[in-house]
Amino acid sequence: MPDTRVRRRRRFLVCEPRHFAVQYAINPWMHPDAQVDVDLAQEQWQTLIGAYRSHGHTVDTVPPVAGLPDMVFAANSAVVVDGRVFGSLFHAPERRPESVHYDTWFKAAGYDVYRPESVSEGEGDLIPTGRYVLAGTGFRTTREAHREVQEFFGVPVISLTLVDPYFYHLDTALFVLDDGPTTNIAYYPEAFSPGSREVLARLYPDAVLATREDAMTFGLNSVSDGRHVFISPRSEALASRLADHGYVPVPVDLSEFHKAGGGIKCCTQEIRS
Repeated sequence: MPDTRVRRRRRFLVCEPRHFAVQYAINPWMHPDAQVDVDLAQEQWQTLIGAYRSHGHTVDTVPPVAGLPDMVFAANSAVVVDGRVFGSLFHAPERRPESVHYDTWFKAAGYDVYRPESVSEGEGDLIPTGRYVLAGTGFRTTREAHREVQEFFGVPVISLTLVDPYFYHLDTALFVLDDGPTTNIAYYPEAFSPGSREVLARLYPDAVLATREDAMTFGLNSVSDGRHVFISPRSEALASRLADHGYVPVPVDLSEFHKAGGGIKCCTQEIRS
């Protein structure tokens, strides 16, 4: 395939995993008796940040807060479109305090932050694609939040129902490959209800389809800049298919974070200014 994929520089917001741990269970990946190697988590996270910067992307950081072990999963904190910030209201009480600290960062950076009235977990379930916001529901973010998002951004929201608890957030089952004039995605069809699968097939007939193995190795919790795809090294088959479509896989191991049900995208909030 001709080398036609174009990188677009991105701005990412992240949070250091200084206090990362598995202290409760709010998804099937989490087991409170699991031992987390914080030093390894720090090393893996620093490798991800280095990969972003070496590929020309800007990275901002939110200070971690003791007692909030999942704060490292910055993607859940908000969704930002055209410089407008739609904040979060977490489903799990354990995570709700995170919103205050992310809101504080955004406000200090000069942004107004909309506080949702319904449960909404940021880019975990709300994925801008340029023309639409793809919005997951079924386990965390509610359909009422989808309506709030559409009213706030004035962008059509496509509601998608997730049916497999291992893929409790949309960003564990789908990611955007490029959001330019020819937007495309990669996704695991069986993570969605039959109607939602039909919607995705109609909207993205050329999508890269993933297997359950791809999804279970966090291959769909990836970040693409339109050319480079930062992806789990365990997702070799998916990386090969992406390469066949002209993308350049950049393997980054965040396996320590899989113990909490997170990966590359979970650790990465994109600021679209």
